[in-house]
Amino acid sequence: MEIRVKAHADYSVINNIIFSGPSAVTKHRDVNNDFVLRWTPVGDDLGDHYSICFVVESEAGSSIYQSEMRCVLVVVRKAQIEATVTCTETTMKVEVEKDSFFGLQEDHLRLSDPSNTICSLDRLSNNTHIVAIIPLNGCGTEIEEDDDYLIFKNEITTVEDNLNELITRKHLVEARFYCQYPKRGNVTLSFSAHRKNVTVWEKGFGKFTYQFEFYQDDQFGAIYDPNFYPLEFDIGNRIYMQINASSSINNTKMFVESCRAAPYDNPNFQPSYSIIENGCNVDQTVQTHPTSNNRRFRFSMDAFKFIGLHDQVYISCTVMMCEAGNPNTRCSQGCMNSTSSNVRRKREAMVQSGMHFVSQGPLRLKREADIRGGSAFNLNLNLVFVAGCLLVAIGMVCGVLIYKTKASRIRYQPLSSYEN
Repeated sequence: MEIRVKAHADYSVINNIIFSGPSAVTKHRDVNNDFVLRWTPVGDDLGDHYSICFVVESEAGSSIYQSEMRCVLVVVRKAQIEATVTCTETTMKVEVEKDSFFGLQEDHLRLSDPSNTICSLDRLSNNTHIVAIIPLNGCGTEIEEDDDYLIFKNEITTVEDNLNELITRKHLVEARFYCQYPKRGNVTLSFSAHRKNVTVWEKGFGKFTYQFEFYQDDQFGAIYDPNFYPLEFDIGNRIYMQINASSSINNTKMFVESCRAAPYDNPNFQPSYSIIENGCNVDQTVQTHPTSNNRRFRFSMDAFKFIGLHDQVYISCTVMMCEAGNPNTRCSQGCMNSTSSNVRRKREAMVQSGMHFVSQGPLRLKREADIRGGSAFNLNLNLVFVAGCLLVAIGMVCGVLIYKTKASRIRYQPLSSYEN
């Protein structure tokens, strides 16, 4: 069970949360400075009621202030959904007994982002279980972190009916699950930083593969050796990148819709830094390099680092394939800024594919020891330690599924604004 507490103070600095409740409740603070209270009931708690109360403290000079007390009443009941969550180095595997899921079938359910074929619940489910193997950086998986853990979250929800429908004959459910990995531990396994090619199969386009690589100069002739990752740059050094798509169908074109930088290899991590959005260059140093190949995209930018504790950067892009020469595809529209029409076109067979996620990294800034000619061996070992703690299940790896009935969501339609 998890309680998230957001607090705001205008004239003081929030620095603590004080709480009461069961003895096993723990408190954490994430990168957004929100407080998180977590508690896992045990068998003896079944059927009991517990109050978890809390106040938030802030400080201004020598004065301490407290918010009003808030309490949450927790009722411990037997799990309504029988499920198992398994955490591995790169994936979460969730298995749900169909009999405990109100008779819902996999075609009535979806993950947070089912756009990629590997995220379909039809792929691995069988007669008795709904089964999904979710990559830590795909299918809408969200990442959170606090001082001790990296937490990867996703959910299984009911496929929503047509927006114009007034009734539904489906049960509305929401089953959330997560894996948490400790940031610190003894790393004994090797870690390969370089990201492999992404292969996708999609109806109408067959099988195609995306390759994302960093190049040594603007001639795009030599890639960096995968064994040299993580790559190290000085601030302001030019980073040259190429995304290439290979397909068995010749009459196709690749389009890069967006690219972002983040400290972790996950498209949903916040904050992230926009490089390209809606097909438009956002970062002022971005330059696209011409190529005659419709399924190749080359671009470059100046190296940078995130302000704060993160010392590594991953570059991730959202890409798609289209029928070449068709003016009715997203690929043909190119850059669409905020003033452009943002109408989504209906996807038709052999016109355009769904969006796919590719990434590469990590990149690091050279440290002063490297610039003065010192050995980089210890630095590389340190990165293996940090990155290994991210992806390798060290110590306590926790997989949890949380179920709740999904209430019908009220949908809002924005109204036009008028100025007098």
